[in-house]
Amino acid sequence: MAGQIFAYITHKVGKADDTAAELVKAAGKFFPDAPVTAVVTGSGADLDAVCNEMTAWYREIWKIDNEALAYPNAEAIRKLLVNLLPQDAVVFCGHDTFGMDLAPGLSIKLDSVFVPDVVDFDGLDGDTLKVIRQEYSGQVSTHVSCDISAGAVINIRPGAFQPDESGSAGGQVVDKSAEAGDLAVGRRFLEIVQAEVGDVDITKEDVLVSVGRGIEDQDNIEIAEELAEAIGAVVSCSRPIVDAKWLEKSRQVGTSGQTVKPKVYLALGISGSFQHLGGLKGNPFIVAVNKNPKAPIFQVADVGVVDDLLDFVPVLTEKIQEGK
Repeated sequence: MAGQIFAYITHKVGKADDTAAELVKAAGKFFPDAPVTAVVTGSGADLDAVCNEMTAWYREIWKIDNEALAYPNAEAIRKLLVNLLPQDAVVFCGHDTFGMDLAPGLSIKLDSVFVPDVVDFDGLDGDTLKVIRQEYSGQVSTHVSCDISAGAVINIRPGAFQPDESGSAGGQVVDKSAEAGDLAVGRRFLEIVQAEVGDVDITKEDVLVSVGRGIEDQDNIEIAEELAEAIGAVVSCSRPIVDAKWLEKSRQVGTSGQTVKPKVYLALGISGSFQHLGGLKGNPFIVAVNKNPKAPIFQVADVGVVDDLLDFVPVLTEKIQEGK
């Protein structure tokens, strides 16, 4: 059977990422009888705040306070985890930009299996773990079997596992700072360059009307703007719209754009790649309009409309305006 189960927790300004609660949920589904230990690295008061936050979700939290870890450096953290973790450990982390930097090299260092972008669990038979991944932008689900007898590093897609909101683990923080070892690495942090602020801040909006490739033409964005005005929302977009220079970068939702936590998210002509959905946090009510019935966005949408947005959205806007 697998060794001890760990989850690496990412955080910023004293607040854990939403994936922290999702990872313990995923690990509990994969290994329902095994306790999960959170690993939190950093320095100073922010680290203490995150460790205390994690006591609600994890039974045990390993705290590693080191100035070399004040900024999340995947090279240093790989070295740290190799020093700390048992050889047959199963490590969970988010499939985001940092997780994709950290995990592959860590699996090599631990001489264990690496499974990226996991969206579900299909069973555990002895040392054989069966997981579900998605290929071709979510069009195809693949069932993968892997031998985890020597451990594993598993990247979980953000949002794939809804966390238990009770937060009643009552965990204990264990200071492992003295066991960090030598963390000297070639890569070093230089500075944080803040993205330019646009005319609106989509990260603070409760309702977003987001447009994707299905909008077809820059002039058609006006259709989304009229709907947004009717419901008191703001227009955001997926990456192809920014690449075409139809909207500014500050309006892009996704792993290479902004991370947003709206209450309601209208996805118009958006396929729903994991890069886009990775920018959606919390648990928004998702309404998807797409003429492709097999679009991955429908797998996460609360309401799905199979139609051409250029036909559907003007009618929806008209009905809303009539209701007012």
